[in-house]
Amino acid sequence: MVQKYQSPVRVYKYPFELIMLAYERRFPNCPLIPMFVNSETLSECQSEDGATYVVERRCTVDVDAPRLLKRIAGVDFLYFIQKNSLDRRQRTLHIEAYNESFSSRVFVQEHCCYTVHPENENWTCFEQSADMDIKSFFGFESAAEKIAMKQYAASIKKGKEIIEYYLKQLEEEGITHVPCWTPPPAPTTSYQLHVSSARDIPSCSSRAHPGSTDVLHGSPDDKLDADYISRYLGKLTPFQESCLIRLRQWLQETHKGKIPKDQHVLRFLRSRDFNLDKAKEALCHTLTWRKQHQMDFLLDTWLYPQLLQDYYTGGWHHHDKDGRPLYILRLGQMDTKGLVRALGEETLLRHVLSINEEGLRLCEENTKIFEKPISCWTCLVDLEGLNMRHLWRPGIKALLRIIELVEANYPETLGRLLILRAPRVFPVLWTLVSPFIDENTRKKFLIYAGNDYQGPGGLVDYINKDFIPDFLGGDCLCDVPEGGLVPKSLYRTAEELESEEVKLWTETIYKSASVFKGAPHEVLIEITDASSVITWDFDICKGDMIFNIYHSRRAPHPAKRDALSAHNLACPGSNNVQLIDRSWMLGQDYSMVETALTCREGESVQGSHVTRWPGFYILQWRFYSTPSCSSSSRPRVDDVLASLQVSSHKCKLMYFTEVLQSTDFRGSMSSLESSHSGFSLLSAATTSSSQSQTSSTISR
Repeated sequence: MVQKYQSPVRVYKYPFELIMLAYERRFPNCPLIPMFVNSETLSECQSEDGATYVVERRCTVDVDAPRLLKRIAGVDFLYFIQKNSLDRRQRTLHIEAYNESFSSRVFVQEHCCYTVHPENENWTCFEQSADMDIKSFFGFESAAEKIAMKQYAASIKKGKEIIEYYLKQLEEEGITHVPCWTPPPAPTTSYQLHVSSARDIPSCSSRAHPGSTDVLHGSPDDKLDADYISRYLGKLTPFQESCLIRLRQWLQETHKGKIPKDQHVLRFLRSRDFNLDKAKEALCHTLTWRKQHQMDFLLDTWLYPQLLQDYYTGGWHHHDKDGRPLYILRLGQMDTKGLVRALGEETLLRHVLSINEEGLRLCEENTKIFEKPISCWTCLVDLEGLNMRHLWRPGIKALLRIIELVEANYPETLGRLLILRAPRVFPVLWTLVSPFIDENTRKKFLIYAGNDYQGPGGLVDYINKDFIPDFLGGDCLCDVPEGGLVPKSLYRTAEELESEEVKLWTETIYKSASVFKGAPHEVLIEITDASSVITWDFDICKGDMIFNIYHSRRAPHPAKRDALSAHNLACPGSNNVQLIDRSWMLGQDYSMVETALTCREGESVQGSHVTRWPGFYILQWRFYSTPSCSSSSRPRVDDVLASLQVSSHKCKLMYFTEVLQSTDFRGSMSSLESSHSGFSLLSAATTSSSQSQTSSTISR
């Protein structure tokens, strides 16, 4: 398995030239890195004007590995080739390194870069990336990989300390300034070469690994600073930082700027134990869910029914000792059955989701107030009054659904759950609910029976005395309603609740559809005004697709479901509509009006088309098959693997279409305001306006 590492940007508040002087003191050996035994210069190359300097070294490394493993491998030391390319004119240093030992069994490549800070020329930035792939190692591949990862993590932590150590050493010697390079009066282009070994050294680029990330790319605004991570996101290990940066880069590539905030990305990584693939999948599902149900606008559009304000016994109340927002829920005083019967399950669900959205906002505010990372909140649940009435089956069903939805879309937002005055009936409720709660979340539960919360280890350990609510023996007034029984006169019939619930969750402009191999999904749009504008906005949730737009003067008819099921092309319950009859011929019965667009999984696409003729326009999404290599009739391994990634040849998308009159179309063809999608609360940046392509605009 290929292991990758990408560091955040580390900033030294010293000029580049002084950093370079400190860096050179690491050679030929460094006592601060015991595993770095020695280094031997293989070649040096410097221009006559002194602007560029290239040096190659062989570095000897003593890896802290079991003696038995070293004996099996037959070596005591490992050797790496390091190439340093210093450009004093541009004020950059590029460092490339790769393993010389066991190069046929193990692939290790590292790239580091020192550059001038883009906003302060007296500061220096450092970035680092690496790839490792252990193909075979005498049957000890897993052990060798763990040892290598551990050693590399230790060297990363030491890196900044070493530079700062030599900077301090220079300061003690009275060296606090190194002048910048200036060209000599008569610069020349010839080079002098000093070689201490006759052997040719291959460059790192000549042995690039197929899956390696060669360099540190992206604009300065896209990169994360190590100090920013420490201050706003918390203390992370080097590989946790790497996972965050790589997931963030992947989101930037696939969502084109519409990425969640770093705090939210980190929550998904933590909830999946920093498994990058699992975090990707969960985060993509959440972004799709948020967009489909317009969760970004929930706090602005959700109006709490008066019934909730009177009888829902929960609310935000100051913060705990760690600065986390504190939410109080007097569950024992809540008439769950009455609320479900009067409001319905969906209304309660929306209310809980609005609480979570408010919690995200409060975490950001408290991070600024307390000047430390706060990414979760504390919940205090008072169970006094809990009885068998609360175990009403529809109420438990609603609770389990709420837990499932919150766990999936708001992971790692609960920092601590304090359960107070738990009665005898609580174990029954816990038995029903606990299997649906993530194991990491269950570890955050603290349960107190009776008045145990008043003693040592109770509330005073987690909440300041000034903020303990009055109903728990504190002096702080609490605005959380006391609840009570909901009058039965407010109960609604099952038909009324069902109608309300359908309305709540169908209030979305987006539709979902499935696309199968051989069964595209098609949307029919009838145009009567030749100068209309068809707009679209869709997300590719799973698989890769090809998007086409066709025009026909004939009205197509949907294919019969029987015909589809006979070929096993569509699954029961899936939204898949086919309009173009198989007997139709392209160019005669219908024509293509836009160039086909290939859309990859995770991409968000917005665009428009100005119609030229009245008639019927068909928007089509069809399954994308990886083209085989043209130079050979045999399929490539990459193509076979790619085809296996789409389970059962099924793709999913979420789309919205709208027809506007040309006079109503806001902006020019390069500003498609009517179909922008965004994640306003979770997104730190939004996409820029799409660029026009003759009669069509497609933003990816």
